[in-house]
Amino acid sequence: MLTELEDMPFPLDAGGRIAMIRLTGELTTKSRRTRARFQRRLSRNIKAAFAASGQKCELRESWSRLLLSIGAGGSFEPLGRVFGISSYSVLDGICEADLGQIIRMGTDLYSEVVRGRTFAIRSRRSGAHCFGSQDVAVGLGSALNEIATVDLDRPEIEVHVEVRAGFAYFFSSRSPGAGGLPLGMEGRAISLLSGGFDSAVSSWMMLRRGVALDYVFCNLGGEAHRRMVLEVAKLLTDRWCYGTSPSVFVVDFEPVVDELKREVRPALLQVALKRQMYRVANRVAGARKADAIVTGEAVGQVSSQTLANLRAIDAVSRRPVLRPLVGMDKEEIIAMSRSIGTYALSARVQEHCAITDERPATATRSRVLDAAEVSLDSQLLRNAVESAEQVSLRDLDPADLVSRALFTSEVPEDCLCIDMRSEDARIAAPWPEAVVRSYEELAGGFREFRDAGTIVLVCAQGLLSAQVAERMQEAGLEAYSLTGGDRALRRHLAAATASAGAAEETRP
Repeated sequence: MLTELEDMPFPLDAGGRIAMIRLTGELTTKSRRTRARFQRRLSRNIKAAFAASGQKCELRESWSRLLLSIGAGGSFEPLGRVFGISSYSVLDGICEADLGQIIRMGTDLYSEVVRGRTFAIRSRRSGAHCFGSQDVAVGLGSALNEIATVDLDRPEIEVHVEVRAGFAYFFSSRSPGAGGLPLGMEGRAISLLSGGFDSAVSSWMMLRRGVALDYVFCNLGGEAHRRMVLEVAKLLTDRWCYGTSPSVFVVDFEPVVDELKREVRPALLQVALKRQMYRVANRVAGARKADAIVTGEAVGQVSSQTLANLRAIDAVSRRPVLRPLVGMDKEEIIAMSRSIGTYALSARVQEHCAITDERPATATRSRVLDAAEVSLDSQLLRNAVESAEQVSLRDLDPADLVSRALFTSEVPEDCLCIDMRSEDARIAAPWPEAVVRSYEELAGGFREFRDAGTIVLVCAQGLLSAQVAERMQEAGLEAYSLTGGDRALRRHLAAATASAGAAEETRP
């Protein structure tokens, strides 16, 4: 537990925890006025992240660090998904910037941690003090060297002491942040989202650069495709879009495709289809005051993405077209989708843009397409945009994406619990009774659960667990997804702990 001081730089409730947050290098190199503006936005986004996870927090800003306080049972995990953060450390202690106090507190905090092991003191000082960082390293290192061995090259334990603004901060580890720029600082763009690997990853890369997004989904696959795309967009929003409120514009594109097939020769269909999608995105961008269009295209990945075809497609856009994946290959894109959490959802999305079996042109010119599109009815495209369904992703309930019969808000005592959450979430809120399985493992089948009786699954937001529950029900199992995902499970575990404690107190 952190030591409390009356004049410490942060009010701390009994049992609370504090993290020191470091800004990305890009923020620290900006001018003073610009940096202050970016830092204010970052602070708002951090608060939004913890509010979304159901946690109360308190934030203090300084010029080069942020200090975040949460309750004893809370988790700092949301910090890893807020853009603009380089890294963060959970503090073990804080004391006044007095060399004697630093050595005493460091000895108290880390004596048992380093005992019998190798260690190193990493000290850093900022500002004017009557001692240097080397004095801290030598003084604390000498005190701990009586029970442990100093190894500056490959220590088992690193003890960090950072001295700034009259206080010394102690920590022993760093957790990586998401990097990038605070979301919302670089304007707004429209991302063409198909739900597949490419469009999801390209959207995330623009979010990381501080660009707030709305999405346009040109639906060619009916209700099933719509649901899958909304699931991807919802995951991106809930996991990465703290501080913004994005929407998806679902455009029925079947009438547009039918007309293209009637009026445009097969070799030009794929590129003409992309141009129509760009026109739709530009119309939505005008209404949303967006400055650019974002796509998941990479040079040469498919026939419509040759340089010549991309140039012909770009000709119809009145706004810059941003292609974050332009130099990446498919394996790199898929690997990134795993790290940001969209892989499992995107892997289920079918490709619906291939609207002809004919060999497509790979070097189309804009003037050729202009001539081929002369007979197209421009009103048809306007009608498609005007009748588009706007879905607010913040307000979208995951239960609306699948049958409500798949969900339960209860965890029966005799049920089999399957925990699909990330390792970090399981560590933060352990569920001892549960069987741990990933989405990928469950995709291999459910034979082991055939005689399990009632099954309750939980994942981060309730999306993946609902999909597995749906397939389990189709296989004849009685399976349900816990409504509310990880947040609901934490409430259930807290209630179960409280109930067990009350029962223990009433025992004679």
